[in-house]
Amino acid sequence: MNTIFEDITKLPTPSYVVDEQLLIHNLSLLDNIRKKTGCKILLAQKAFSMYSTYPLIRQYLNGTTASSLFEAKLGAEYMGGENHIFSPAYREEEFPELLSICDHIVFNSFSQWRKYSNAVHQAKHFVSCGLRINPGYSEIETEIYNPCAPCSRLGIPLSQFEGQDLTGIEGLHFHTMCEQNSDTLWRTVQAVEKQFGAYLSEMKWLNFGGGHHITRPDYDVELLIRSIEYIQNKYNLQVYLEPGEAIALNTGFLVSEVLDIVENNMQIAILDTSAACHMPDVLEMPYRPPVINSGTAGEFAYTYRLGTPTCLAGDIIGDYSFKTPLSIGDKIIFGDMAIYSMVKNNTFNGINLPSIYLRKKDGTISLIKKFGYEDFKARL
Repeated sequence: MNTIFEDITKLPTPSYVVDEQLLIHNLSLLDNIRKKTGCKILLAQKAFSMYSTYPLIRQYLNGTTASSLFEAKLGAEYMGGENHIFSPAYREEEFPELLSICDHIVFNSFSQWRKYSNAVHQAKHFVSCGLRINPGYSEIETEIYNPCAPCSRLGIPLSQFEGQDLTGIEGLHFHTMCEQNSDTLWRTVQAVEKQFGAYLSEMKWLNFGGGHHITRPDYDVELLIRSIEYIQNKYNLQVYLEPGEAIALNTGFLVSEVLDIVENNMQIAILDTSAACHMPDVLEMPYRPPVINSGTAGEFAYTYRLGTPTCLAGDIIGDYSFKTPLSIGDKIIFGDMAIYSMVKNNTFNGINLPSIYLRKKDGTISLIKKFGYEDFKARL
């Protein structure tokens, strides 16, 4: 095992470990973009809600964006700064509390805006309101993640703007990307401008949404900067970005242990972690997480299918090869486990949730949260 990972292999398994130094690296890249362009960047909590890191994150970003009341409350309580929210529809009984803690509220339809506009005007503090638009342009190939697919419920198409009163609306919001580079953003910006350019001149802000893989090594930051500056300079408005993955991309690990090795036409290692429970995107995306010191099937001498302890036959993480044989008790370390893992995990089959650790920049490791039977029972 690489010496850089020796410390986390000593932790109880399964455990998530977020590396503070790697997180700071990502945040610094984002902060530089803010400083160069004057744009504002928010943490999309749907991807990463480890609020023990929020005091660090707020040193680099402008605030948070939420998809629900609970996320909005978390951002208000632990992050500070600007607190934004978007939802396809708001619950009437929750809206007064949202008004009390949010700075921006984005509506998904004119009917939702009309329903709540009076409440917004009567709020005790100013709330900037916007509309999510659907430009009908997206380069996302996986249908489940495409908000511009036919019959999408997300965003208002241009055809529905005709004759609408936009009094009280200060901004527009689009979110049409998923794990993509800035060339996709630039083409999307052009599509948005072509359709909604006449409305942009009336707005104070435009939110580019998320899906920007800004901290990925091959990301074209200069084209992102040009895209931001183009819109801000032409329409004299404030651009917002709300990445989720980019904040914590490649900053986290999931440490697991080999419980058994069985054979059925191939070697199968049973781990104490589950794709279905602890990294749902492996099955939903689908997604093949990196494993430290491993290769693809057949790349190295010893290939194993990494299986899990649940009863779900398809709860398989994938096939990986290693230079030396695996043994019971060996530690397996999955990479890129900060995003869409802790926020989506579950206790299916009564499988315990992994503990959460933070490896600080001085090298020390702190336990943030440990789970047990009471956490499982309390949900039911």
